[in-house]
Amino acid sequence: MSDQFRNLLVIDDEPSMRHMLRLVLEQHNYRVSEAKNGAEAINLIYKEKFDVILSDIRMPDMDGLTFLEQPEVRSLNSTTIIMMSAYGSIDTALECMKRGAYDYISKPFKPDEVVLTLRKAEERQELRQENQQLKQALEKQDTTFSIQDIIHASQKMGQLLQLVKTAAKAESSILISGETGTGKELIAKALHSESGRNGQFLAINCSAITSGLLESELFGHKKGAFTGADREKQGLFSIASGGTLFLDEIADLPLELQPKLLRVLQEGEIRKVGATRAEKIDTRVVAAAGTDLQDAVQNGQFRRDLYYRLAVVDIHLPPLRERQEDIVVLAEHFLSRLCAREGRQLLQINAAAKKNLTDYHWPGNVRELENYLEKALIFSPGDTLELPPLRIRQSAPGEFNPDEYSLKIASRRLEEEYIRKALVKTDGNRTQAAELLEVSLRSLMYKLKDYGID
Repeated sequence: MSDQFRNLLVIDDEPSMRHMLRLVLEQHNYRVSEAKNGAEAINLIYKEKFDVILSDIRMPDMDGLTFLEQPEVRSLNSTTIIMMSAYGSIDTALECMKRGAYDYISKPFKPDEVVLTLRKAEERQELRQENQQLKQALEKQDTTFSIQDIIHASQKMGQLLQLVKTAAKAESSILISGETGTGKELIAKALHSESGRNGQFLAINCSAITSGLLESELFGHKKGAFTGADREKQGLFSIASGGTLFLDEIADLPLELQPKLLRVLQEGEIRKVGATRAEKIDTRVVAAAGTDLQDAVQNGQFRRDLYYRLAVVDIHLPPLRERQEDIVVLAEHFLSRLCAREGRQLLQINAAAKKNLTDYHWPGNVRELENYLEKALIFSPGDTLELPPLRIRQSAPGEFNPDEYSLKIASRRLEEEYIRKALVKTDGNRTQAAELLEVSLRSLMYKLKDYGID
């Protein structure tokens, strides 16, 4: 039972019935409140939110039908109401359902019948919530996204986007490779927007979900396929039919699921977990991986036939350090968006700051640049953008980072850090800061301009 579906109100004029229901329901971890008629229940509704209300129909003062007509009850959009009726009042129970009740139970009933009805109501509520979450997720998809929205200035990215336009029109699978933070999902969205497909663009990270759950998420499952599969579920391949499914971190796809993905790519059909029949789909697959996917093939961690099937078109996204012309235009784009979000006047990036940005190696690529600009804006209370010191991140094993060996870059970072410390120590007095640093005021003023320090 869900933790969000257990606060229950019992309305019945018979104390023995209320007592029996309390004993039964509390054994199943429901929190039970009681009311002897509709009027008393209304007072409780004012004070507390109930997930489900179990109400008798025939009661003095205010019966079940009258209770359902109350404005306080009609406004309970997220509360499930179940009526209890005697044999002679089935027609009345059906009338209650017309007026908003979810179901009814005929008296006399066994305790298990009540619990079963509540379980069904809970499943319905969870399904509604799941559908609502899916609807919201689909609404969040950027349906107006265009390849023109990808910010760039370098010839290398211009050529890559031309390749994207060409590849998008084909039906073949596409593999996007590149380092973390280079914008692989953005390229996947561009492929979808240029493809002319009318379906949804959906994305899933293969490394973020366990093997057992991932199969169900991708292919769906039949009711009863495994413990907890209390209803049929559509998989992402079915939901994205007519559109594009982006499989991020494809190298982490479990080996046991790789033959099933290969079948999807070869046959254009899926089989839900627990199903005996396959169903046809029309889903374009775009996958993304780091530069080590071929290593995974060599090591036996990724099927060679699946690799070739995914990489019919292989688009390699270059790291930011290999397209330095894009750094400043991306920084200006991110800064403009961040200033608008924070309600700040647009800050300018001066020449010295631009040089610092282009000199840096950016091991985290575009994602690191965006996060760095957000940090810089926080620590720039004035009208000029103040750049925090750029820290060298240690390379991953086997990854070469030239910034870790550059004395020139390290010297500049150290010098900038000491200048900032001196200014803090002297409360911004540049003459005193120059004395602390043992340099001339003129030299300090030049360095402040060079580092973009106001």
